[in-house]
Amino acid sequence: MLFVPLPFVVAVLLVVLLVQMIRRSDGTDRNPFFLALVSVYALQSVVIGVRWGYDVLEVLPVQAVLAVIIATLAWLSFEGLRSELPPAQRPWLLLHLLPTLAVIGLVAFWPAPVSLAIILVFAGYGIALSRLAFAGPDALGSSRLDGVISAYRALQVTAFAISSSALTDIVISWDFAASGGSHSARIVAIGNVLALLVLGSAATVAGTSRPEERDESVAEEGASPVLPSAEDTEIAAALDRLMQARELYRDVDLNLNRLARKMGLPARQVSIAVNRVKAMSVSHYVNDYRVREACRLLADTDRAVTGIMFDAGFQTKSNFNREFLRVTGMSPKAWRANALATNKSGATIIRLAG
Repeated sequence: MLFVPLPFVVAVLLVVLLVQMIRRSDGTDRNPFFLALVSVYALQSVVIGVRWGYDVLEVLPVQAVLAVIIATLAWLSFEGLRSELPPAQRPWLLLHLLPTLAVIGLVAFWPAPVSLAIILVFAGYGIALSRLAFAGPDALGSSRLDGVISAYRALQVTAFAISSSALTDIVISWDFAASGGSHSARIVAIGNVLALLVLGSAATVAGTSRPEERDESVAEEGASPVLPSAEDTEIAAALDRLMQARELYRDVDLNLNRLARKMGLPARQVSIAVNRVKAMSVSHYVNDYRVREACRLLADTDRAVTGIMFDAGFQTKSNFNREFLRVTGMSPKAWRANALATNKSGATIIRLAG
């Protein structure tokens, strides 16, 4: 019977994710690092399968180089969600080639410290990703507000996985020193499954939206709530007027950076004002407007729910249903039926706004 290592199965699943991402990107993806990340993870899974499934030691140098590339691409992918600059215009981009070039040099001329170099690279990028995650969802200013919570959860998982990889490499080194690597195959297999989880999250960021129920981003300014200043209140009021007058929430590609530009203010200042005055993240703030508009259309028209979803500014059905449930406590179809049955749709919308 032909033996098919688990990493080969993981590689096939990653290729499926990659194909889905390419189809959904429509050639307009402004953050190609996510596509590159999934591609390299698929290749790494094949290399790991060859190494541990068939005991081919010759692929070890390739595995080491790909590991460093993965850590680098993970950072570049999520760091790119902070700014709308295209990759070619991002400062210090070429500096991120140095870890890979350094490991290639070590593999070729001085293999002894390769493992230590990989551990240091993963630890460094893990810390950087963790700091970005600590800033909260609103730090991902160029991510669509329709799916920014998914992006943030993916960032948290990736930060944990990259940081854990450094720890895993240390454990494997100890295992080789103590028992000749008798447990390393199992450790690598578990780590590869974790990689699939990370890539599933990355695929969510790049194309599929799978929002979470709650957003804990208000903790950005610390655990204790901070009272809004007069400036915060003024910014929040100006944002309310802008949202109502220009109906910006209808833009499915709306993000924090774009919103801040329309106000002529730094994105962080807008985020802090919304956090303090509204006691919610910018993504929840905008989605509240979208849900109110959806409620109005559900009550006043007989249009299909899907059409209303797009008109209100949502791009995915899963996010629409999740946010609608968060705001109203029921599904869109149930809300429409309730509004029609009670014949008090106007009063219902007023309650939502309050």
